[in-house]
Amino acid sequence: MSVQEFFKFRVSLFHIKLYFCTTFLAMNKKWFFLLILSSFLFSCSEYSKVVKSTDYEYKYKKGIEYYEDGDFVHASELFQSLVYAFRGTSRGDDLYFYYAKSAFEQSDFILAGHYFKNIVDQYPRSEFAEEAQYMVGYCFYSNSPSAKLDQDISQRAIDALKLFINMYPYSDKVEEATILIDEMNEKVVYKSYLSAKQYHDMSYYKAAVIALNNSLYDYPSTKYREEIKYLLFKSKYLLGNNSVKEKKRDRLNDARDEYFTFVDEFPESKYVREVKRDFKQLSQFLGYDEKKTDDEEKTDVD
Repeated sequence: MSVQEFFKFRVSLFHIKLYFCTTFLAMNKKWFFLLILSSFLFSCSEYSKVVKSTDYEYKYKKGIEYYEDGDFVHASELFQSLVYAFRGTSRGDDLYFYYAKSAFEQSDFILAGHYFKNIVDQYPRSEFAEEAQYMVGYCFYSNSPSAKLDQDISQRAIDALKLFINMYPYSDKVEEATILIDEMNEKVVYKSYLSAKQYHDMSYYKAAVIALNNSLYDYPSTKYREEIKYLLFKSKYLLGNNSVKEKKRDRLNDARDEYFTFVDEFPESKYVREVKRDFKQLSQFLGYDEKKTDDEEKTDVD
């Protein structure tokens, strides 16, 4: 056999091997697909039989199996079908608990919270009661929106978690609940600050004064206190400046009092130079000479 014929033979042999390998892989893929499809159809058929069954205990048992396998969709569907059958029975808390957990795993925090609350209300002595009370708060926490949005849900999370701590002060989840409460409090406080600031930014100074005062009253130790006190002075000053003649003097006097309160509490504030400039202008309008104003300022600060 010549060298040329030898190489032709090797190339032909390679093509034959390639053909058989390709065919084998294609057949394997086909059988693999058929295997997956048949498994899926079998599981669907099996689940369909469970759904149609009138044996509640069997359905419940299969629901637990689906839950433990991580199939929370099928588990929750089965548990949902058993709610009325188990309601008011000694097994009701078990069903509510696993139904709630299945819903939670699917991020349906409203439904989950509802059934955790049912355990707390209807089965207060249940073995699941402690965890259920914690999860009521945790569901609100998980559903809490951005701090820029309404914080009613965050407040409900705070209330539920505080109730949990009061009911189970020795629970190993108390520390975690406290951390969640602090996080939710921060969002509520920040929202209060943003809402009040928004009135100022929109030049609704009268509404801003009310909202800023309310925020300070509700959260006197807020970390935004300096900004709020600054905005309070600015809102009173701008409100007075833009008022009709009959109200202007009284409102600017109110802003003047606010100035002394601000510089007394925050003498090193980054806003001091700005508020002093505004203070000088309102003092001129009110007829206070500069020397008198400085003496009064020192007296008030001392």
